[in-house]
Amino acid sequence: MNIAVCSDHGGFDLKMKLIPFIEAMGHTVTDMGCYSELSVDYPDYAFPMAEAVARGGFDRGVAICGTGIGVSICCNKVAGIRCALCGDVLSAELTRRHNDSNVLAMGGRIIGVETAKAITKAWLDTAFDGGRHEGRIAKISEYEQDRE
Repeated sequence: MNIAVCSDHGGFDLKMKLIPFIEAMGHTVTDMGCYSELSVDYPDYAFPMAEAVARGGFDRGVAICGTGIGVSICCNKVAGIRCALCGDVLSAELTRRHNDSNVLAMGGRIIGVETAKAITKAWLDTAFDGGRHEGRIAKISEYEQDRE
């Protein structure tokens, strides 16, 4: 898969540790910023990354800030994005299976590197179940289209 990643300064260190991990899983990664631990505004990175995923330029995205909350709020403002803030493996698996999430958000100041790797692996490896969940995803898409 082609994966876009972004962070703010609070998620920079975790992002830099996850990029080679994701690449080692066989995925292509594009780093969409930020590029240092200097203080930045997370919307400046989360919005462009989410828009790129929504346009189909990437299969999925990973967004990281200090808590994961700010980037998840931003990503979910973009039509076509279903961003899930995950702090555990089960949530990562279920958001893929049931919600077909296309962006994963995590908190660089909240979870450790090994937990983040396990969450990321589960999220990337888990497929959407479809079935009864397809109708729910369709309702989300219809709602977004009605507001455009």
